[in-house]
Amino acid sequence: MARHFDSFTETRTHLRAVFDSAQSGRVTTVRRDAERFAVVDAGRLAAQLMRLRPSRAMVVAEGGGWAALLPGLPVSGDGPTLEAAIADLIDALREYAEDWNDRLLDAPNHRDNWDLVEIVELASDDELRSWLLAAAPPGVATS
Repeated sequence: MARHFDSFTETRTHLRAVFDSAQSGRVTTVRRDAERFAVVDAGRLAAQLMRLRPSRAMVVAEGGGWAALLPGLPVSGDGPTLEAAIADLIDALREYAEDWNDRLLDAPNHRDNWDLVEIVELASDDELRSWLLAAAPPGVATS
């Protein structure tokens, strides 16, 4: 099975093979001019990025409610329950990913967050919730 495609024309002609190769987990590349791109199954990429970049989310009870944040990032969530705070944080992450793709990707203080944005764009809300709560300190209820 072909795994490396040396031109846009070859890629277009064999697009099914490109996707089949990536879906099977094989290293699959596409070349355009002098650049080479990897084609990876989105679920596999998201899962690996989540393992490589733990969320380090902090959740704290405060003022009769909950706050959730990712230290060093301009996103946070809050709500009357832990679930509501996490849902609000997920919404904030989705907004950040949209802003990053629209205008922040070249900003010096945001450009290195590409892996976070990939996680947010590729994961479902349930997957993001699990990723965020995996870092919850002992004693914090997660459901």
